[in-house]
Amino acid sequence: MGWLLRVLFYVALAGSVTSSIYCLMVVAAAVRFGLRKRRDERASEDFLPPLSVLKPLHGTEPGMERNLETFFEQDYPSFELLFCARHATDQGLILAERVGQRYPQVNAKYVTCGEPMPKFHNAKVFSLEKLDSVAAHELYITSDADVRVAPNYLRRMVQNLKDPKLGIASCVYLGTAYGGEGSSFAAKLDAVGKSVEMTSGVLVADMLEGTKFALGATMAVPKKSFQAVGGFAELGQFYADDFELGNRLAKQGQGVKMATHIIKLMVQDTPFWLSFRNQLRWMQSTRRSRPWGHLGSGLTFAMPFGLLGLVWGLASGHALAGVLWLLGLVVNRWLQAGTILGVMGDPDWLRNVAIYPLRDMLGSMLWLGSYGGEKFYYRGKIYTLKPGGRVEAPE
Repeated sequence: MGWLLRVLFYVALAGSVTSSIYCLMVVAAAVRFGLRKRRDERASEDFLPPLSVLKPLHGTEPGMERNLETFFEQDYPSFELLFCARHATDQGLILAERVGQRYPQVNAKYVTCGEPMPKFHNAKVFSLEKLDSVAAHELYITSDADVRVAPNYLRRMVQNLKDPKLGIASCVYLGTAYGGEGSSFAAKLDAVGKSVEMTSGVLVADMLEGTKFALGATMAVPKKSFQAVGGFAELGQFYADDFELGNRLAKQGQGVKMATHIIKLMVQDTPFWLSFRNQLRWMQSTRRSRPWGHLGSGLTFAMPFGLLGLVWGLASGHALAGVLWLLGLVVNRWLQAGTILGVMGDPDWLRNVAIYPLRDMLGSMLWLGSYGGEKFYYRGKIYTLKPGGRVEAPE
């Protein structure tokens, strides 16, 4: 029993040290990001070229109407809104057309692409290829249907493309439960995970080695960047097409940037099992796209090691030490969440900080679960992830 307690102690200690070091790195990265954000917000918005805004659609969901409205309400001199769904009967496309009728001053187009060809396992990329074919301008802003933005969104994002050497710019996002206070606890955990866990990793990576990936929720990207990485047919073979696009551009020496503008990513109020499955899918994708980085991220979680410290304390007769150990790592996660959410301007800062230790525990379970298999469920089909992040045809 003595040797088992020693093993438990040292595992808990090692994980507590690594997660604490990571927390300090997050704080430093967040301060750095905050300073960049303040500088960018003070900078002039003198680069305002014509833009094509590309929005792939597939079905609809609660809150999507307001999401779409925010794109029609952009304070920008010249842009076109392009929407694409597989079929004209798609409810998301119908909703976009209905919203567009209320904004006749906005140049909007609605197109269809049909069912993805066999080489396009990523239907979103298939839609982007169609949108690319009808876009009138050379500079694109792409965004997902669950994104909600401020009126200055286009103005802020396009400033990143002022540098002709830049291949792509994307941005972090504030996870926002659609139902607000009335949302389920699962939705709130999912939202705060998107805000804190994702942003922490992104900002630390940017601080240590620069940005070598992109986040697909929204991207500012020249048309030529897609062709530079092999075109849409190549990207369509990957589940994490955003990561692949940014990573390939970075390897070519083109500029890849994490912008300081922050958008909202609306999180649906889904049952816990469905929310867990959706988040697990992203973890599985990350494991395939960045195998070594994903493996090391297991040491950034704090709560599993706090619980191990508590178990050690109770089993070894040091109950108070075990309780303090766990509380210390709770504070660790509060510090991480508070710093990130503060710099992102989260209006529900206090509540989300309070629940983040539970999200950290859930995140560690998702990380562990990501090693459980290669198959994932998405929109009614079973896919298989292959090494490097490629997707195998659905069964």
